[in-house]
Amino acid sequence: MSTCKKARAEGICVVSLDRLSSLPPEIKGNILSLLNVEEAVRTCTLSSTWRDAWANMPKISLRDGNFARTKFVTLVDMVLSLHKGTIEGCHISGSKNYHDEFGRWMLMLSRRSPRSVIIKLNSGPMYRIPSCLFSLGDLKSLRLKNCIISLPRVFQGFKSLTYLSLSFFSSTDRDIQNLISFCPELTYLRLTSFEGIKCLNIQSPTLEDLLVDGYFEDINLDAPNLEEAILSLDLKAKSYQLVPITHDKESHIKQSLGSLSDIEMLLVSGFFMKYLSMGCIVTKLPVVFTRLEDIYLVICLSDQRQVLTACSLFQNAPNLKNLGMLSYPSRTWDEDKASIQELTLQMQMDHLVTASVKEFRGRDYKVDFVAKLLTWAPALEEVKLEWKGQIDRSMVLTKLLALPRVSPRAKVIVT
Repeated sequence: MSTCKKARAEGICVVSLDRLSSLPPEIKGNILSLLNVEEAVRTCTLSSTWRDAWANMPKISLRDGNFARTKFVTLVDMVLSLHKGTIEGCHISGSKNYHDEFGRWMLMLSRRSPRSVIIKLNSGPMYRIPSCLFSLGDLKSLRLKNCIISLPRVFQGFKSLTYLSLSFFSSTDRDIQNLISFCPELTYLRLTSFEGIKCLNIQSPTLEDLLVDGYFEDINLDAPNLEEAILSLDLKAKSYQLVPITHDKESHIKQSLGSLSDIEMLLVSGFFMKYLSMGCIVTKLPVVFTRLEDIYLVICLSDQRQVLTACSLFQNAPNLKNLGMLSYPSRTWDEDKASIQELTLQMQMDHLVTASVKEFRGRDYKVDFVAKLLTWAPALEEVKLEWKGQIDRSMVLTKLLALPRVSPRAKVIVT
């Protein structure tokens, strides 16, 4: 490169560096937020104007990754103690044990009044969330994993919180109920893999999106603006036998379903279907789901009570367009196994366009259910069956193709 070109290039670099260095601290902080924290801190060596730029980053992501434990602890301590600006979001995650440092980190973090917090520390026993974290008045989003939720005696609530996600956590009926109730702006709630909760009380007039996947004995749901719900009762880790539900619990269930009147999408797991069917929800539901267009069920089609419960949902969803089901085999022999073919229930599913059944094993009761769908849905265009079984497939296909249908466009596809 000629001397002239080299000088010109160096001049451009100096001008570019000067332009960056002259940016306001908040702009520098936004730029550094695109880097990981370690790289951002290293920029302090560029020049005097960049020495403290990293301390104004609005978003901080601290993940131990390949860090040695001591080095990560030092990094987190330095960032949380020396940060000067407002922290919009803070993400701390790690696979090593940080119980000795956790309380200190949460105290330093709470002093920065973050608006979004993600804590995912997966190693060792659950981390007890300290009271200082429950005092964050400006918090809008909170995601916690592997933790114990125990509210302080004086809890004013999260007045601005819209997003709450708790996974692999322990708590009590009262604390979870109060936590949710004291979030007046909550729109998204995710509760998964929890323990210590027997009756799950969810009362939230603003809630729009709900996901529940855990072990509980009863649920009381009051969320009139709910649009999407995924309800899953997890019994994998419990030797728990569902028993017929008492009148009080049945009223809870019906009240809970009544709060779903404006829901647009509903996903219900197999154990939760079993739970509903034990509550005599096989007759008339207390509400019509006028906006519900998508239903996804995990269901045992050999259990007539579950089938009747599903039919009750269908009857009360007059605008249902898409139905998806995952059919699982019976694990016990205590279900009412009367043939689906013997059901005299007459239904009209005028708007149903597509239906699918996963884990379709070709057994008679599954073929009978498909037959019912074909006679209930005049607008049906496609029934997709994902085959899984050892029964002679060609014989089952012959049965399926011969089924009568009220929709001339209805196709049965086996994959």
